[in-house]
Amino acid sequence: MPAGTLLFPFSLYWDFYLLFILLVFAMLAVDLGVFHRKTHVVTFKESLIWTVVWITLALAFNVGLYYYCLNNFPTNERLLAIPGFDPTAMSKEVGLEFLTGYIIEKSLAVDNIFVFVVVFSYFHIPLQYQHRVLFYGILGALLFRAIFIALGAVLMQYQAVIIIFGAFLIFTGIKMAFAPEKKMEPEKNPLLKLLRKMVPITKDFHGQSFFIRENGKLFGTPLLVALVFVELSDIIFAIDSVPAIFAITSEPFLVFTSNIFAILGLRSMYFMLANVVEKFIYLKYGLSAVLVFVGLKMVWLNKAFDGHFPITWSLGIIGGIIGISIALSFLFPRKDPIV
Repeated sequence: MPAGTLLFPFSLYWDFYLLFILLVFAMLAVDLGVFHRKTHVVTFKESLIWTVVWITLALAFNVGLYYYCLNNFPTNERLLAIPGFDPTAMSKEVGLEFLTGYIIEKSLAVDNIFVFVVVFSYFHIPLQYQHRVLFYGILGALLFRAIFIALGAVLMQYQAVIIIFGAFLIFTGIKMAFAPEKKMEPEKNPLLKLLRKMVPITKDFHGQSFFIRENGKLFGTPLLVALVFVELSDIIFAIDSVPAIFAITSEPFLVFTSNIFAILGLRSMYFMLANVVEKFIYLKYGLSAVLVFVGLKMVWLNKAFDGHFPITWSLGIIGGIIGISIALSFLFPRKDPIV
């Protein structure tokens, strides 16, 4: 594909974006309004079912997108005018790029789970309220990811920006592997300090409310503090994950949809893995290797392979790295208990 040519330009596919966003909000409405209408503790069985549901929906979308491309690319005069354009090969490329981007985002999301565990433990968030915090946290994440992806789509048109993002991912991956882990101290976060100055925070919970009024004055609850920190953590992680997916595909539509599907399944994955996530002791090395790999794609590998490193190789390398790191975590578990 010539540089700057998109398969799904927003001007022609705005209705696709709109339908996808409406579908997402419909799924969230069903999730909160039907299955989680009553506050309750999410069980492992329930979280497992929802994890399977979200993954199945993502894969169904992946298959549907592939067949859409397979049926429509052969009659798309704009794309057929591109020298060497192969509708069948490009349809397969689209499907694999979505799947690879989804796997990357899903894998990096495990780091979010570590943060959620720390935040909910630190602020003593009751189990029955954690789903509500994560639900509204996801709504904010959808907005911020859309903004990040829109900015990325503009910036990634410049080769210098691609090199900078690639170098940043390599640096982040190396730092993740070798830098000592720092204890997270939410109370020292400047944003939370600012929040406490703007809105008084109650010491006690008031059901599942984020705000309450007492004597005509507005107060925030500890749930609000947890929600702000969840949103902040997602923004920080998006700085890594969004460029990482742009290293796989230059199509904003694929970046957006794969990102959103991964985020939608993050809550159920948290409730399923919260008690065992600390056992994945080698996963951080796998994630660091993935970041280094996608960074190398941006600064060197794509250019070395005539502008695009084979997506099948990328999928195999990324899937292999993540799979090996998880397998090693179970084969060689931590011997010393975490205090």
